[in-house]
Amino acid sequence: MDKKLKKKIHTLNQRIQKLRQQLAGARKQMDDQAEVALLEKQIAAAEEEVARLKASSRKRDQV
Repeated sequence: MDKKLKKKIHTLNQRIQKLRQQLAGARKQMDDQAEVALLEKQIAAAEEEVARLKASSRKRDQV
């Protein structure tokens, strides 16, 4: 795995952590249901991106 890919995955993991904290706060407050749904979608998208990057990295390493 090259440096750029590691950095991108690291950045995405930090973003996921921040989004999860925001989600926990949004669930406690529950002012806006749409905000909770939006945060959940953003977390899922970031997790998918991490999985995609790791998979592409594995494919490159095998070649």
